[in-house]
Amino acid sequence: QAKMSRPVQAQRLEGIDKNIWVEFVKLATTYSTVNLGQGFPDFPPPDFLKEAFVRAISGENHMLHQYTRAFGHPPLVKILAQLFGKLLGRDLDPMTNVMVTVGAYQALFCCFQAFVDAGDEVIIIEPFFDCYEPMVKMAGGMPVFVPLRPKAPKHGKLMSSADWQLDPAELASKFNERTKAIVLNTPNNPLGKVFSREELQLIADLCVKHDVLCISDEVYEWLVYDGKEHIRIANLRGMWDRTVIIGSAGKTFSATGWKVGWTVGPNHLLQHVRTVHQNSVYHCATAAQEAVAQGFQRELELYRKPDSYFVQLPKELQQKRDWLVQSLDAVGMKPIIPEGTYFLVADISEFKSDVPDVPDSDEPYDSRFAKWMVKNKGLAVIPLSTFYCAAHKKNYNHFIRFCFAKEEATLKAANDLLQKWKREKTS
Repeated sequence: QAKMSRPVQAQRLEGIDKNIWVEFVKLATTYSTVNLGQGFPDFPPPDFLKEAFVRAISGENHMLHQYTRAFGHPPLVKILAQLFGKLLGRDLDPMTNVMVTVGAYQALFCCFQAFVDAGDEVIIIEPFFDCYEPMVKMAGGMPVFVPLRPKAPKHGKLMSSADWQLDPAELASKFNERTKAIVLNTPNNPLGKVFSREELQLIADLCVKHDVLCISDEVYEWLVYDGKEHIRIANLRGMWDRTVIIGSAGKTFSATGWKVGWTVGPNHLLQHVRTVHQNSVYHCATAAQEAVAQGFQRELELYRKPDSYFVQLPKELQQKRDWLVQSLDAVGMKPIIPEGTYFLVADISEFKSDVPDVPDSDEPYDSRFAKWMVKNKGLAVIPLSTFYCAAHKKNYNHFIRFCFAKEEATLKAANDLLQKWKREKTS
């Protein structure tokens, strides 16, 4: 059999084949007693959602087992258009302003493939959800990074995710004639930062000035704490026409394995996203879309009422967050209090004596620390340097990310491991 005479070149994929999740999920599976690493709840979705899925697959409508509309099951896009029309204060056409995807992940991929051309620059705010960088590169684009910089909190206070801020001059310096898009993630994974109106206005003004697209990843939009408000950048002047909003039923309804996501935006942008979708995934699971549609129908009827899942879930998660904050603070890991999301970042500086530094190592310290911790203490987390570009990993290498969207028993088990570790340190 004839072999190819030269190796296959996949230049845009060079160096982006490594994925931290593969490595850390394997470590967690092998060693962990308690996994606070990956961002998924270990508690069930709400009963009303599970019941809707059961009805979808066991009911009389056998067409729910077949293909539905490629760009979104009609009941789902209709209810999404109603809900987001209310949130955005505009009439949305379910057929042209909404598209359903295989999770928010595919929505992101479709956006980068649709809008980013060879040589285009895409601004990414650090720390960032780690797929943004490889997805930009796979589309032929150039990622340009701008960090949120931590400001010291008032004496005696714990740091908040609000203390991590953009430098306005630094952000402005990243925009030029090659800038195609900026990726915004609010609430932000991994920090839990909820961008303020002033911060969003800063970004919006630069987008309008330089005619730049905003890809707005808002998957944690309902998970905001302490009375904070999630503000949608598409609502700011001049931004609807240049923004694609990305959402997730996985995060909204605690069902990450269902992989139902969506994009919302103007038709002149979504038409290009639809082209990528129809020539890649083409279609999303019908029954899951039907169940999510029913979940949103319920939530629209209960909007802002005490029985709403969108009201109850953040209250429950805020309690879990506060519990983990106290647990970490008690053992000397300094938590950064998140304003939203599933995640909490903590400073591990006080624990460095347990895991000696390795001079001249290419691996960031927090990555070595996290691997040592899962192998020796049974607690799985994710190093914060994962969420930075290669050039900046070493600048933020003494933090780790915890996921607190877990059962109380899971969080208690994590606390027990931390307390035991503290006793060993002081004995």
